[in-house]
Amino acid sequence: MSVFLSDSVLNVGYALLDQGYIPDFALRQIIRALCKQRLREIDHGSFEANAAAKMQWIEVSRSRVTIADATDAANEQHYEVPAAFLLQCLGPRAKYSSCIYPTGKETLAEAEVLMFEEYCKKAQLMDGQYVLDLGCGWGSLSLFLAEKYPRSRIIGLSNSYAQKLHIDEQASKRGLKNLKIITADVNIFNFEEGCERFDRILSIEMFEHMRNYDMLLRKVASWLRPSKSGPTSPDPDPALLFIHIFCHRTSPYNFEQSDGWMAQTFFSGGTMPSYDMLLYFQDHVTLLDASYVSGTHYSRTLYDWLALQDSRAAEGIKILQEHAVKKGLPREEGSKMWYRFRVFFIACAELFGMKGGQEWGIGLYVFKRKD
Repeated sequence: MSVFLSDSVLNVGYALLDQGYIPDFALRQIIRALCKQRLREIDHGSFEANAAAKMQWIEVSRSRVTIADATDAANEQHYEVPAAFLLQCLGPRAKYSSCIYPTGKETLAEAEVLMFEEYCKKAQLMDGQYVLDLGCGWGSLSLFLAEKYPRSRIIGLSNSYAQKLHIDEQASKRGLKNLKIITADVNIFNFEEGCERFDRILSIEMFEHMRNYDMLLRKVASWLRPSKSGPTSPDPDPALLFIHIFCHRTSPYNFEQSDGWMAQTFFSGGTMPSYDMLLYFQDHVTLLDASYVSGTHYSRTLYDWLALQDSRAAEGIKILQEHAVKKGLPREEGSKMWYRFRVFFIACAELFGMKGGQEWGIGLYVFKRKD
């Protein structure tokens, strides 16, 4: 869109979005057109050209100096908003990532739990394990695991202090003593050498905020406990890394500031992985299992969030306005943020619903440490 429209025209459009003046039916048509434009941009005309572009992207990823870019911006855009606002848009478990609707008749509350149970099954979780929730967000998975596996020790790692406060409060209310939250930036954080390693690491929609996957997986693999047996006698219960990412079916790409509204407002420094992207970064881990979940599940999740946001509009706007004033900003900035979240939910729902969920969707992966 930014290729064809001047900055002044775009700024007018963004201002209309911020005030809720663009009706949903028109907004959906614009979003669908932008999705089609994205598909044209990442299609280089032939399988050969697309394969070459992917390998170039992989090499650039490997050459990056840091694991992630713009972590402060991502925090501000998603995770330092008032918990009271965001949580009123989510289901009762506060899962801020795709849920799953096997029959299509599930409620959001049911779909949250069904996806958690899918994680537990694929990651082969059992009571008594030492588990890391890497990029734990608002704590939905950490809290679920702490309840489901009372003899396990759960560590949640997030770079948002607001999230830690919320999770600690929830754990206290529920009487959970087996959950600890660490606030740290994965770019620079490392567990102390010699400390206990994890039986399982789960990461839900965090890898999309990263850029150097070789460096990231080298670090994460070092946090998994080594194999308990030698090369001729495989470990019957190896330490496992489970990853949930959203992805495009074939082509990885980065969200750049020049891309427009989404990159500037919600996904600075972000990445859209391809379904096969992680397979190119197996120097430190070995893939055991991979599966694709149709994007229609994420589209349904996002529209469920939108319905909740709209049903609590007056309260949500008030929360965000008061938050803006506390930060020394005009009250109108709070109203803008409310409308921006609305557009974000619609935009993502349309993207993941495109072509019946077969263009963009969810990748689920299980790796073991390469000893």
